[in-house]
Amino acid sequence: MRRELRNIYQLGIKELRSLLRDPIMLLLILFAFTFSVYTKATSMPENLNKATIAVVDEDRSTLSHRITDAFYPPYFLSPEVISAEQMDARMDAGLDTFALYIPNNFERDILAGKQVVIQLNVDATRMSQAFTGSGYIQSIVNAEIDEYLNGYRSNSAMPVNLTLRARFNPELSNVWFASVMEIINSITLLSIILTGAALIREREHGTVEHLLVMPVTPFEIMVSKVWAMAFVVILASFFSLTVVVQWLLAVPIAGSLGLFFLGVTLNLFASTSLGIFLGTIARSMPQFGLLMFMVLLPLQILSGSMTPFESMAEPIQWIMQIAPTTHFVALAQAILYRGAGLTIVWPQFLALTIIGAILFSLSLIWFRKFLSKMA
Repeated sequence: MRRELRNIYQLGIKELRSLLRDPIMLLLILFAFTFSVYTKATSMPENLNKATIAVVDEDRSTLSHRITDAFYPPYFLSPEVISAEQMDARMDAGLDTFALYIPNNFERDILAGKQVVIQLNVDATRMSQAFTGSGYIQSIVNAEIDEYLNGYRSNSAMPVNLTLRARFNPELSNVWFASVMEIINSITLLSIILTGAALIREREHGTVEHLLVMPVTPFEIMVSKVWAMAFVVILASFFSLTVVVQWLLAVPIAGSLGLFFLGVTLNLFASTSLGIFLGTIARSMPQFGLLMFMVLLPLQILSGSMTPFESMAEPIQWIMQIAPTTHFVALAQAILYRGAGLTIVWPQFLALTIIGAILFSLSLIWFRKFLSKMA
């Protein structure tokens, strides 16, 4: 037993030294847990900001001028007054996100109490602004019309007073969500890439044959790669969570970091095993990269880190229950956002333990076949 532990430790140190001599991998780790987290968190717009809008004012009345002047920064850029002939061409060219068409006799019909229809064209390819901006524009137009008719801006009395209390993210800041989710995605990404690349690198450099003549078992070789790469990812994610997220982005963490990193360890047990399995299938780094596209993208997109897991189709939810990322995202959000304890997230911990044990066993079987072919 002592000899096995010593072999696992020495082989793991060898993996770490090999990683230190790979500048591309070191740069990838640094980028994924620093620059990528920061840019992902700060690039997501929290609300409508500097949206481009054009106005076709065929009425040219006092009311239409009031509506045009109501669009101003920071929500909108100063509106461009254009002709009806320019409206479609400007939107086709991507110059305007919104184009508001005010018809002739607009003010006259409003004062006469008629039902008036104005047209709003929206470039729906700009998803982050299209839905929010449409609501903003409707509210602005209604408020200007109401103020013009009454001579003052009034708020209609509602029979129910809705009090909003935003829990777990009282500022409704996208930075809080995006930064933590990027770390979670990077943990899965790097754990699979590092272990798979380490195995392929040994095959390309011919060091696998050296391992075969040493008094070590496939189990020791595999465990050494798992703990070495998991150790690197844990250190990098701890640095990112404490320095980049908590200090640089000022995002508060509600739960226990110790409990979170216990979940990270269980997730790494499963994802590094998956990385070794993919590394035994791929014959070269380009093939490994193609396999990553087929495996990693579904794991991240369908895990609940980008869209709510409950909004997906039920067959997808059933299938994704066997993926470790699904349970890891659930426990990470519960711990870091809502301050959940072990009594709440223990089902996810249990699921990760079972999935990790199955993936490790299957990968070890495949890894032994791989070494037997190399011998």
